[in-house]
Amino acid sequence: MLRWFVLNTKPKKESQVERLFQQGGFEVYNPKYLDAGRVHPFFPGYAFVRFEHPAQYKMVKYTRGVKTIVGNDAGPVPIEDAALDGIRSREVDGYIEFSKYGVAPEVGDEIEVAGGPLKGLRGVFKKELSGQDRVLILLNYVSYQGQLLIEREKLKKVIS
Repeated sequence: MLRWFVLNTKPKKESQVERLFQQGGFEVYNPKYLDAGRVHPFFPGYAFVRFEHPAQYKMVKYTRGVKTIVGNDAGPVPIEDAALDGIRSREVDGYIEFSKYGVAPEVGDEIEVAGGPLKGLRGVFKKELSGQDRVLILLNYVSYQGQLLIEREKLKKVIS
């Protein structure tokens, strides 16, 4: 019976292990995320592979780049499909998407700039612009009210 297992890979060998298992016909999952345009493994030093235990155990264990198969004294411990489904559900265009500052704001919400030179300023989320990267917010600062274009990832919703 095919089950998912977690592999501990040698340092910075997640992509190599993924490629080798794909070439060998195994189902492998190595979640990734984007940061400043660069691809990074979501779980550095780990990957998921689906294989039949114990029949394919040695083949998997001795694949180049694999340190060990995560388990205990009794052997490797399989993980549930639901765990991987939960991780995959966070993917957008093949990359894990996660909210850096909690709940994403919506139009009309009070927001706070959580990153960059305007950190700490508060305002109202006015509208999303084309694409998902930039938004328009209405800042309330002292007696000045102005509009600002800012990256969505630098905002957090104010929860009162």
